[in-house]
Amino acid sequence: MWRRGDFHSNSIAVLMHTTPEKFYFEACDDGSNDVLTIDRVSNEITLGVKKDVPPSAVTRTVYGIMGTIRLVAGMYLIVITKKQKMGELFNHAVWKATEFNIISYKKTVLHLTETQMLDNKTFLAMLNNVLNTDGFYFSATYDITHTLQRLANTSPEFQEMTLLERADQRFVWNGHLLREFAAQPELHRFAVPVIHGFMAVKRCSINGKYFDWTILSRRSCFRAGVRYYVRGIDSEGHAANFIESEQIVQYTGNKVSFVQTRGSIPFFWSQRPNLRYKPKPQISKSMNHMDGFQRHFDSQLISYGKQVIINLVDQKGPEKSLEQVFSKMASNMGSGMVKVRSDSDNCDFLK
Repeated sequence: MWRRGDFHSNSIAVLMHTTPEKFYFEACDDGSNDVLTIDRVSNEITLGVKKDVPPSAVTRTVYGIMGTIRLVAGMYLIVITKKQKMGELFNHAVWKATEFNIISYKKTVLHLTETQMLDNKTFLAMLNNVLNTDGFYFSATYDITHTLQRLANTSPEFQEMTLLERADQRFVWNGHLLREFAAQPELHRFAVPVIHGFMAVKRCSINGKYFDWTILSRRSCFRAGVRYYVRGIDSEGHAANFIESEQIVQYTGNKVSFVQTRGSIPFFWSQRPNLRYKPKPQISKSMNHMDGFQRHFDSQLISYGKQVIINLVDQKGPEKSLEQVFSKMASNMGSGMVKVRSDSDNCDFLK
């Protein structure tokens, strides 16, 4: 019988059985008889048992389901086909997903027009380009979407949730791909929440004292984009290219977590590329900057508590106007929970 807390299974490898009509997924080593079944004709996702897998099925090993997506040709399934172990967090393995496979539900694209075939090919190339970006991480047994600080202050009910159910959606890069799985709790154990960012785990020593040092950066999937093209915030207060970086130190059974966040200056502005090396920032004249700024820090206070803003904006040149607006809004916010410092200040405010 499947239970909400069963995500603690150590299974990471999954046997994928394929027939012309269905995909079957069987966990390799958790002792369960359950098999996830995807009908390639009706698109229905259900839970069956091992005896449902026909002997004629072609079998391969995969390491997790990224999710499903509908393109011009129909539905596609995305699976993780190669992984690399990055280290362990509290005896839980964390992996980097290094290769993926995009598999069509349909056996042919002959039902498409020539234009549709070209469009579908373009979308597949775009999807592959994203998946080939370095820095996708996952764990089958540990919640890497939350900081150690947050996990230390959660309820027993939260701890019993599946990894997909309890994940911080800001950092689940395949959240949209897993929407069908999210709607059926009995399928959660086959779905893998994947983050994008950076991770390193090292065994270190200082004066002969050994400790484990981990850095884990989580990139938000809200308002992500390349430099210059995505700046400022959106109407919900999400800052462009927001990243949460956590440093964890473990020593003689003790553990400590230090968290920093960074992102684009949280009001409405843009910086469209042109022939100049550094395009001039453009501040919106129609948006309510203070409303967006307040939304951003209200969310920050809920997620992280008391804030110290380190102002790294250039106070001269093209960025001077951004710094002036930023400083004015930070002063007008009037919150005792938020302090502002520039990079030229000393670090006494951390005491």
